[in-house]
Amino acid sequence: MRHAAGRPGGRVRTRVQVSRQAHADLERRDGAVADAVGNFVHRLRTDRTNRALRLSLLREAGDNGDLYLAHPDARCMVLLLSTDGGDEMRVLAVRDGARARDELARLTVEINPVSGAVEVVDQSEVSANVVALPDRTTPLFEKYDDQNLLDLGVVPSLLPALRKVTTDEQFDRLLAHNLPELTRDVLLALRARMDPQDVRRHITDAWRAEEDVNTRDWARAARRPVSQAETEDAAVLGALGRSFDAWRLFLHPEQRRLATGDFKGSSKVTGGPGTGKTVVALHRVRHLVDRLPPGRTRPVLLTTYNTNLALDLEERLRQLGGDELLSRVDVKSVDALAREIVQESRADVGLPLDDDAAMNLWHTVRVETGMLEYDADFLDAEFKHVILAHRCGSWESYRRVGRSGRPRISTAQRHEVWQLAQAYRAHLEEPPRRTTYALVADRAAGLEQHRMARVEEQARYKEEQGGRDLVHREAGSGMWLKPRYRHIVVDEAQDLSASHWRMLRAMVRKGPNDIFLVGDAHQRIYGSRVVLSHHGIEIRGRASRRLTLNYRTTRQILGSANRLIEGAPFDDLDTGTDTLDGYRSVLTGLAPQFWRAPDRLTEMRAVATLVKERHDRHGTPYSAMAVSVPDGASAQEFANVFAREFRVPAVELRKEGVGADVDAVRIGTMHRFKGLEFQRVFLTSVGEGQVPHQRIEQYRVTNPDRYRQEEQRARSLVFVAATRARDELVVTWSGRASRFLPPDADETAHRAADLLRQDGPPSGASGPAAA
Repeated sequence: MRHAAGRPGGRVRTRVQVSRQAHADLERRDGAVADAVGNFVHRLRTDRTNRALRLSLLREAGDNGDLYLAHPDARCMVLLLSTDGGDEMRVLAVRDGARARDELARLTVEINPVSGAVEVVDQSEVSANVVALPDRTTPLFEKYDDQNLLDLGVVPSLLPALRKVTTDEQFDRLLAHNLPELTRDVLLALRARMDPQDVRRHITDAWRAEEDVNTRDWARAARRPVSQAETEDAAVLGALGRSFDAWRLFLHPEQRRLATGDFKGSSKVTGGPGTGKTVVALHRVRHLVDRLPPGRTRPVLLTTYNTNLALDLEERLRQLGGDELLSRVDVKSVDALAREIVQESRADVGLPLDDDAAMNLWHTVRVETGMLEYDADFLDAEFKHVILAHRCGSWESYRRVGRSGRPRISTAQRHEVWQLAQAYRAHLEEPPRRTTYALVADRAAGLEQHRMARVEEQARYKEEQGGRDLVHREAGSGMWLKPRYRHIVVDEAQDLSASHWRMLRAMVRKGPNDIFLVGDAHQRIYGSRVVLSHHGIEIRGRASRRLTLNYRTTRQILGSANRLIEGAPFDDLDTGTDTLDGYRSVLTGLAPQFWRAPDRLTEMRAVATLVKERHDRHGTPYSAMAVSVPDGASAQEFANVFAREFRVPAVELRKEGVGADVDAVRIGTMHRFKGLEFQRVFLTSVGEGQVPHQRIEQYRVTNPDRYRQEEQRARSLVFVAATRARDELVVTWSGRASRFLPPDADETAHRAADLLRQDGPPSGASGPAAA
């Protein structure tokens, strides 16, 4: 576009994208700058020859690219890359203030020789804030020579500064300066002591360009997916003024390959919290819809464990692709879907009991039969994950069925459990007839399997008749027989039951890209292990991928959370095992805080003090903070202390959720934290006998299998709650620290009682880093 801004003539439209690094620049500035840039991009797209845009050539970037400066308004400036004669432009960086022009002019813009991406490095920031710190004798990356680092994808212009980084403090400051993503990923992995060969295999190769990179070909570099936003321009524009989460708009190359790849059948993505599994699922939905023929049907299903998560997925899908995308997708929880299937069949099964009522019925059955040695939790899980999962319709089938993943019990005990299950069913049949969500899912699975059998039989008959349309046969069946969906995408797959999977498997025909699921067994807090291959969902080999880069939680919080589950075995949603090896964060921040209280009331008062201070002194909205409690009664106790003694507004997290506009601290059990995230999380009551609960001790000797399962579930719960925190994690307890916490937690923790004294210690929250 050399000097194209001054050409006479009609309007000249331009395709404009906002790079990921520029988006990060915007997030570091106030909303007025984002609004100005958004308005500028809109005007640039409409007519790049408009003189009011004030485009000025900075320098030629290479053979077919130019760098321009522009003033969106009087306070800020942007750096743009122009290619293809000006038809394509990308906002590369944003600066504001009196020195904006000088800062943009000094930026290094280059093409990464490995990924082929257009990348920006702010050498002045690196030099001023990293290299100027006190030196030590040994650079952190001394063992890797320049060629090693370049081959792994580190941007060349950063090497001189990188050689002077000698402390973790310097390294953290380096990471804070909006580095190109591949460079940041590689350096984080090397600092985490990942072997360079593993870095190459898991990180560099995911970014590697498909052809040899010409570092002078700016037009080709700008067209590569790694240089572009993974969204339409209009969506980017709509996001600029609203501090839209960048990870909802952009995809890491490995995420992109998963979201847009072709699979011979089903496929699976696993990964720890914050690795973008749900983002991949949403982009996968959009990719599948984009490939559909025109129509008004909804052949793609997006489903998840509960209604709240389904509502969140629907809203995020709308943000990603608007109502047009949503018009081709069914977004429902698995239980809502199962209920619809059963209602469609007009079967009279009664109204489902809620979870508490279903559990109370087990208590009733125990008392009536006198079999009090079996607790309600065990019986409910046995009914769902053995009897219903394996479709045990008789005592003989239940007696012989395998019990993988369940505690061992004798044949005599099985017979007693079977009797309890039959009594449970009998109670449900009594007028007024009732059912449970587990039974509804089981019934729906059977109905869908029967329907799919008819679909397959119809297809075989049609093939025998030479492929002719069978209008009369299909009309006579009362419906056009075809699979309910063409594609199914499942979020939070680890929490679905066997009945859910049987239902979903029967809703889509086996074939390319039939079922795409994302999940993490480390976060399983409902249900039990399900081996998907036993239900006709084959996800082994290349159909199974793993994400390892966390975009939400700081390295300090992530390290503490990972230690909660160290040494415990977890499955890969099939017959294999999964680990968090290589799991790492792109963020740095405060180390988690530990506070010990002598009693429960002191603990609650200390948490209220910390919450109020974060709000009053550091400006954190109450709605950005959450308090985890062991049970519903504790939630009310905390809320009372907050309101009565400290005038801190609080609201309990329930199934129906809490409105985003309610400025109150969220208080809820660890189960309620599932799928949520907060700026600051206060993980309370993490004391011995509370986490894990002392009731599991009865199984330590009498039923070691169950003891291990209960302990692992408790670990997963704490892990899920801890990884909801973005910036700060505070862990509190009364009495003795849980064995899940570091061995020296009681000795090294802050004293909550001291915090409540007038001359007590500061809370430890810093300003900018924690705010």
